[in-house]
Amino acid sequence: MPDPFPSNAPELSVSELSSALKRTIEDRFGFVRVRGEISNFRGQHSSGHAYFSLKDQSARIDAVIWKGVYAKLKTKPQEGLEVVATGKITTYPGKSAYQIVIEALEPAGVGALMALFEERRRKLGAEGLFDEARKRPLPFLPSSIGVVTSPTGAVIRDILHRIAERFPRRVLVWPVRVQGETSAAEVAAAIDGLNALPETGPMRRPDVIIVARGGGSLEDLWSFNEEIVVRAAAQSRTPIIAAIGHETDWTLIDYAADLRAPTPTAAAEKAVPVRAELATTLADLGRRESGAMFRLGERRRADLRALLRALPQGEAIIALPRQRLDHVGARLGAALSKAHDRQRIGLARLSHRLSQQSPHARLARSAERLAGLGGRLGRALDSGREARLRRLAHVGARLAAARSTSRRVETEKLSAARHRIDALARRLSYGVNAGVATRRTTLGALAQLLGSLGYKQVLARGYALVRDADQRPLRLAAEIRDGAALEIEFVDGRRSAIAGPAKDAAPAKPAVKKGRAKRDQGSLF
Repeated sequence: MPDPFPSNAPELSVSELSSALKRTIEDRFGFVRVRGEISNFRGQHSSGHAYFSLKDQSARIDAVIWKGVYAKLKTKPQEGLEVVATGKITTYPGKSAYQIVIEALEPAGVGALMALFEERRRKLGAEGLFDEARKRPLPFLPSSIGVVTSPTGAVIRDILHRIAERFPRRVLVWPVRVQGETSAAEVAAAIDGLNALPETGPMRRPDVIIVARGGGSLEDLWSFNEEIVVRAAAQSRTPIIAAIGHETDWTLIDYAADLRAPTPTAAAEKAVPVRAELATTLADLGRRESGAMFRLGERRRADLRALLRALPQGEAIIALPRQRLDHVGARLGAALSKAHDRQRIGLARLSHRLSQQSPHARLARSAERLAGLGGRLGRALDSGREARLRRLAHVGARLAAARSTSRRVETEKLSAARHRIDALARRLSYGVNAGVATRRTTLGALAQLLGSLGYKQVLARGYALVRDADQRPLRLAAEIRDGAALEIEFVDGRRSAIAGPAKDAAPAKPAVKKGRAKRDQGSLF
């Protein structure tokens, strides 16, 4: 059947057509910037790649971010976030679809950044990083101040000038980038580095840290909204003053810091007091203290003079105590005499008791008790010896009677056992002789039976037993090969023979009888 649509166009396979489309699209577009809203984002795939879509009011395009690029992105994809994606347009032949392979991703405008800012603020606030309860007070007069900022901007000069003007302190500057892709990581590393310094030594840990940056747009200040910076500020062991941008600029580190300053200069003012004001205040307090001490002394002297006027004369004060002393002295002599008498009587009583407890008296009483105990011990020994002798004699008599009775019983048992052994010996001798006679009779009968049934009797009737070289009996002529060695046993001995070929003539009748004899002999084996 002829082709209804004749054409000279070459035939292409599906793979060839897909490859041609892929080259055409990649050569035509190359790198593009696409603005759209992220849709169908479910996080990274198990392989580490990210797959989602970019859409607007009337179209959508598939997007993919490879694992290595995803880890380097400053702005991570989020569902519903409007972004500007930079990448290369390519095709995916497996689905006959085109897609964009994203190399860079950034929020699309201030609105998107503010939405991302609010979302992060709610997330980190829910974790408790912005709670007022965890914020710490600043030291009144720090000995060392750490500053995290750019080393070339006007911010560091303003801070150093303001600190030197108010109250010169040791300042440790940790230079970082305050704008760009790596600035967030550098600021977080600076905060962690200052906290990791030792508490003593020439390079010791500062008492307060100022994180500062000059003014700028929301995009310029975005590094201080990154989670890594906020978490580093919240975990800092040293109090932090955040001074980012102008007074109207707010970043997430302002919420996590222990104190927010509207400007970097204000941060320096909050870090240290004014030395001149402190000196004036101290001088004023010193003058007030001196005046108060003088007035207190005057008041105490006036009180003392008033008390002295109210006191009576000295003689009137000591008259009554002196009379009381005389009365007590008289009573003391009588009391001492009575106490002396009581002590002498008590001493006499103790002497009498001590004489009764003297070593000689106690030794005499102990000797009398010892003599009494010795007499009682001798009588007890004599009585015990006599009782043991009586018990020993009684036990000896019982033992002799028991031994005599036991000897008589054992003698009777031995005699009975001897009679039993003699009877058993006679029965054993009779049984052995009877058994031997029975076995001898049986053996004779078996010998006669063997003689009558053995193959020797068959050989005696004129037959012969043929064996091969292995001494096996041969029953059939077919079992013998020509030239085989044979051994023929007769009644009076054995002869060797060599097997020859069979003759044409029929075997003789005796040969048949011989073969039957062989079969009979074989049955005997």
